[in-house]
Amino acid sequence: MIVFDLVCRSGHRFEAWFRSAAAHDEQHKAGQIVCPECGDTHVEKALTAPNIARSRPVSADAAMAAAGEICDMAAGAPELPDPLRRELDQVLNRVRAHVEAHCDYVGDRFAEEARAMHYGETTPRGIYGEATTAEAADLMDEGIELTPLPTPPRRKADA
Repeated sequence: MIVFDLVCRSGHRFEAWFRSAAAHDEQHKAGQIVCPECGDTHVEKALTAPNIARSRPVSADAAMAAAGEICDMAAGAPELPDPLRRELDQVLNRVRAHVEAHCDYVGDRFAEEARAMHYGETTPRGIYGEATTAEAADLMDEGIELTPLPTPPRRKADA
C-alpha cells in the first residue's frame, strides 16, 4: 500500500491510499480519483515530505499515540457530501462482505495465525480477525503484510 497527498483545482488537500503507484496512475488516468470536499476529478499529487522508515521498531506506546493522533485528525475532518458518503459506505460494505465470504475468521488469534502463515508453519489462506495496535505494529515490523478491514464510520444517526 502507498499513500499520496493529493490536491484538486480548488486547492483542497487530502490523502488517498493505493495498492501501488501504478494503481494510482491507472485511477488518475481514468478520472476515478475524486476530491472528497468538492467532487472535482481533476486531482494531482501534492508536493510532500518523504516518509523515511525508522531503523528501529516503533514501540506499542508510540503506535497507540499515533493512532490517537489519526483519530483526532479524522474527528476534525469535514463531512463528505451525502452522495459521496453513501457511495463510500456501499463500497466499504461490499469489501467487508467479500472478505467475510471468502476468508476464515480467526478472532483474536489473528496475529498468531498471520505469523504462522508468514513463517511457513501453516498453509497460507485469507484470514480476518482482531489485533491490537501493538500486535499489528509487531506484525508489520516482521514484514508481515496486513490491511485493516474497512468498516463504514458510525454516524450520530447510527448510534
